[in-house]
Amino acid sequence: MVDSGVLRISRLTDYGTVLLAHLAASQGAVCSAADVATATGIAAPTVSKLLKSLGRSGLVISTRGANGGYRLARDPHEISAADVIDALEGPVSITECSGSDRQCEHEGTCSVGGAWQRINVAIRHALEDVSLIDLLRNNRPVPQPRIGGLPINVEIKSR
Repeated sequence: MVDSGVLRISRLTDYGTVLLAHLAASQGAVCSAADVATATGIAAPTVSKLLKSLGRSGLVISTRGANGGYRLARDPHEISAADVIDALEGPVSITECSGSDRQCEHEGTCSVGGAWQRINVAIRHALEDVSLIDLLRNNRPVPQPRIGGLPINVEIKSR
């Protein structure tokens, strides 16, 4: 039986995007982890874990103290979906041979590896073209992406 064939990000990356969107909507204000948890409905331990990861990756800045908390490290226009995925999952690699650390025992004889690498680059560029601000604009129409001139059907599922 074949799986549904869906390329997915993890739930934690989805949640991380929600946290970043909340910080972006806060327009530079410092937000405590507890406030972010309350505003987003994501469990406080998960919020703390994600904010620490996002801080290590340079997407958020943390401030200690009584008025401490988190804020975006860059303008939300400068943070891409690729940045978020890289921070929480590592670089996008849809196959073993399409990543930057590709090491496949079949690379010398594989006839499709180059195609997968081109597809991976196209996906990477698409993710780089979507900013955090774009992710906040949930009322925009879904673009019709194309790879190699062929349309790709995009299905958006609600949570």
